[in-house]
Amino acid sequence: MYKVIGHPQSRTMRVLWLLEELNLPYEVVPSKPHQEDVYAVNPSGKIPALIVDGETIYDSTAICTYLADKHSSLSFPSGTLDRARQDSFTNFALDEMDSILWMAAKHSFIHPEDQRVPDIKPACRFEWNKSMKLLEKRLGENTWVTGETFTIADIIIGHCAVWAKISKFEWPEGPVSEYFSRALSRPALAKANEKAAAMQ
Repeated sequence: MYKVIGHPQSRTMRVLWLLEELNLPYEVVPSKPHQEDVYAVNPSGKIPALIVDGETIYDSTAICTYLADKHSSLSFPSGTLDRARQDSFTNFALDEMDSILWMAAKHSFIHPEDQRVPDIKPACRFEWNKSMKLLEKRLGENTWVTGETFTIADIIIGHCAVWAKISKFEWPEGPVSEYFSRALSRPALAKANEKAAAMQ
């Protein structure tokens, strides 16, 4: 059984969603960032962390990549063109979605109040809208970002979509909206959300 340290109202949800997709047993130690038990496994105090055979993996993308590779599911084999396309979309999610949402969050409630720059938030929303237009072009008529196969790239992008909705960023229209709806309708995400609700 895997042990996940983190709080579902964070990037930890990506890991829980993936574990449900893989139908793997896991337990969650519900911890928020910078708590003592988090520092005990991650020097940065960030979540999530995954405990495997006494070793710790941190960073949600690294954890998802490790689990998908280990269980040969939701990821294409390394060294293939399909994997390169998958990794390209994973990096797109981190560079063009996650980073924008994180910047807005830092200047809304994470940084000390005297270090926040509220004027940066409109620029974040501008960048988000640009990213959604680019995602539409890259997605084309695909069901999932790489085609017909659901991968960890879709999980990370889907989680960013949830984050954007909570943060009241503009919801895209057309193919991207339909794609987001497909991702957020996954039964595994519903199961992860059910378990997360029980932790509140």
